[in-house]
Amino acid sequence: MQVFHGRDQGKPSEQRGATFTGVVWADPVMPPEDNVGINHVFFSPGARTFWHTHEDGQVLHVTSGRGWICTDGDEPQEIRQGDVVWIRPNERHWHGAAADTFMTHLAISLGKADWQEELPQSEYPKAQR
Repeated sequence: MQVFHGRDQGKPSEQRGATFTGVVWADPVMPPEDNVGINHVFFSPGARTFWHTHEDGQVLHVTSGRGWICTDGDEPQEIRQGDVVWIRPNERHWHGAAADTFMTHLAISLGKADWQEELPQSEYPKAQR
């Protein structure tokens, strides 16, 4: 058993960039351990992930705001505060904030992530209903 104490006081949030479009910040909740990583992720309006998969799946718990999630080949689905999403192993997807609000979620990532291409801006407005 390991206990991971809350964020170190005074430690800055991590700005994410290489696999995200827009301004995204994250606070690690648990460092990667036994192929499990937990992060609290903050998306500014319109910010989103690139397409990606997780070898053993991912759980998202939306803690504030509203956003979108989409698996390859499907229409984007709205997600909002209190929602929990289970993404199956190796299911290609993206997720991010709606255009008019911030969104935060707790991301529990299982196994390695395979980061892929950026979601084109021309496709993202489809989610901006």
